[in-house]
Amino acid sequence: MPKVYVSAVINAPIEQVWHKIRDFDGLPGWAPAIAASSLSGGPGDRVGAERKLTLAGNGATVVERLLALDDTNHSLSYAIIEAPLPIANYVSHIRLRPVTQGKHTFAEWSGDFDVLEGGNPAELQGLFAEGVYGSGLAKLAEILGSRG
Repeated sequence: MPKVYVSAVINAPIEQVWHKIRDFDGLPGWAPAIAASSLSGGPGDRVGAERKLTLAGNGATVVERLLALDDTNHSLSYAIIEAPLPIANYVSHIRLRPVTQGKHTFAEWSGDFDVLEGGNPAELQGLFAEGVYGSGLAKLAEILGSRG
């Protein structure tokens, strides 16, 4: 089961970063890999909510379900339930922690998944690490005026 992990220091208070990340329908505002999002299955702050993402570039769609949202610990988890990729059992976590010196935030985005027949584990890890997690955290850092 491949695992992917990316982290960044964002030059903004944790409350500002959390406000952007906790919006389950807000990825198009800070993740370059995502062109559009629409919610179903309830509001975006309720476990079980689903978002249909349209990918930038090829217009393919991915459906994800919110598994956990924890405002106290600044974390959320979600699963991909439908995707045009040779993966299964994909679960991802985003977690924020305050940097104790200064008003910065330490952001972690991780995920793991099974690779289906025909899939290339290293290629898929790179896709998520660089194409989604890394570019998303870098754009979030840019939007909030930071270094990534």
